[in-house]
Amino acid sequence: MFERRLFFHIDWALLTAILMIAGIGIAMIYSTTYVRTPDGGHAGPQVATQVTALVIGLVALVICLSIDYRMLAEQPSEFARLTVALILAMFFAENRRGARNTGDLVIGGFFTAVPLLLIAKQPDLGTAVTLLPVFLGVAYLAGLRMRLLAVIALAGILVAPLAWTYALEDYQKSRIVTFFDPGQDPRGAGYQTIQARITVGSGGLTGTGFMQGTQNQYKFLPVAHNDFIFSVLAEEQGFLGVLVALGLYLFVILRSLEAARLSKDRLGAYLVGGIIAGFSFQVVYNVAMSVGLAPVKGITLPLMSYGGSSLIATMATFGLILNVRMRRFTN
Repeated sequence: MFERRLFFHIDWALLTAILMIAGIGIAMIYSTTYVRTPDGGHAGPQVATQVTALVIGLVALVICLSIDYRMLAEQPSEFARLTVALILAMFFAENRRGARNTGDLVIGGFFTAVPLLLIAKQPDLGTAVTLLPVFLGVAYLAGLRMRLLAVIALAGILVAPLAWTYALEDYQKSRIVTFFDPGQDPRGAGYQTIQARITVGSGGLTGTGFMQGTQNQYKFLPVAHNDFIFSVLAEEQGFLGVLVALGLYLFVILRSLEAARLSKDRLGAYLVGGIIAGFSFQVVYNVAMSVGLAPVKGITLPLMSYGGSSLIATMATFGLILNVRMRRFTN
């Protein structure tokens, strides 16, 4: 359990950066959900929900921070990415061969495939896909050879036609097709991509100002408080605001990787590696999607997009990262 002396080893800089990103997200959600009325206006209920989720998330972070992560690895939580990261970290840490053996790699892949397929069946392909970087991140730290990684990538390419024919729903195929040419269906499947590009481009260097973005305020951009929160940030705060937000994300990622490097054991290093790999994938994909460089999927921007369970789960995972760094001096 938590020892008072460990309090001085908490990474306050990382925690501050996490809270700053969450704060920016709440401000953007306030802007995207604001409804103007004759007597003034008010923000939507999503703001209160997000604030409540942040408070609960902080509690979850403190709990995950307080309990030794080695104990948590024996009783994983119910959040998918956190569960997979814990299971894979425990498996590869207890296996001295790491991920160099093909058989062990297959077992690790099985641990990932089961929840991935169950989540994809819901259907929630966006969340399911985020489990893959978790697996690759842990396996790479555990010694996955680049040759095997190339084989996995080649297998994915070969399986892609089968997935297109038998696994993807019609709406998912439509998103991919319109990604390459959104003009084919500008009022249908291509609408979100087109509007997201316009929203980002209209921000310029300094942005239009808080709650002054036309794309946002006039609701041209669908689900702006969720999937496209980054587009709203770019419109209202401009290129400079985007640099600040991306700088905070980069700091969080690099600081977390440092926690993995400083970890006292392989379990902690693998756990942090898996968590931050999934987190980084979400950030990169959502930003790319918001500027029209990736197909539209339900992959939110962690810590910033609206979503109570997502925010709580993300805060809990960073509680584990802080936990690993904090306990690097313990026996």
